[in-house]
Amino acid sequence: MTKHRSLSTIQKQKDKVRNCTHLHHHVRKKARRIKSKIKSTFICFFNSEAIVHTEFVPQGHAVNQFYYREILERPRKRVLRVRPSIADNWMLHHDDAPCHTAISVIEFLGKKAIPVVPQPPYSSDQSPCDFFLFPKLKFHLKGRHFGTVENIEKTVTDQLKAIAVSDYQRYYEEWEQRLRRCADSQGNYSEGDKLDL
Repeated sequence: MTKHRSLSTIQKQKDKVRNCTHLHHHVRKKARRIKSKIKSTFICFFNSEAIVHTEFVPQGHAVNQFYYREILERPRKRVLRVRPSIADNWMLHHDDAPCHTAISVIEFLGKKAIPVVPQPPYSSDQSPCDFFLFPKLKFHLKGRHFGTVENIEKTVTDQLKAIAVSDYQRYYEEWEQRLRRCADSQGNYSEGDKLDL
C-alpha cells in the first residue's frame, strides 16, 4: 500500500508541474533587445544632390587626425574628377570632433584651399550627418542583426543608394535654416528654439 501511495503522490506532483508549466506558456515574456557585437564605422561626404564619397573604416582602425586627413584627399579628388562644375565653390561642413579640428587637418584644408563652414561649439545638431543621414540610416537598420561586417556594409551602401534626391535637397534647405538660426542668435541656437527668421 505504501508503494501505491508514493506513486499516487508522485503522480500528483507531476500533474502540478505539468499544470504549472502549461500556465507559464500563456504568460507573455518581455523580449530583451541584444546589442550586436559587430560594429562598423563609415565616413560619408554628400551634398544637396547625392553621396559624393563614402568609405568604411577598416576594423580596428581609429579615426584620428592622420586617418581623417588621408580620407579628405579622396572626396576632394572625386569632386575635381566627377563634378568639376562645383570644384571651385564647394564647402566642407563637419562637426567639432577632435580629428576634424586637429591642427594638421586645418593646415591640410588651408593648403588645399578647401573652405570649411564654421561649426558652433556645442551644436552637434548643426551637422547634416547628425540630423539627416544617421537618423535616416538608423531607422532602416535598427533592431536587425547582420552577422558579419560585410553584411552591415552592403546594407548601409544599399540604404545610401536608396535615398532620393529630394531628401538631399530637403536636408540642404533645413541645414541652411539651422545655420541661419545659429547666426541670428549669435551662436546660442539649440535644437527646439523657436526663432523668427
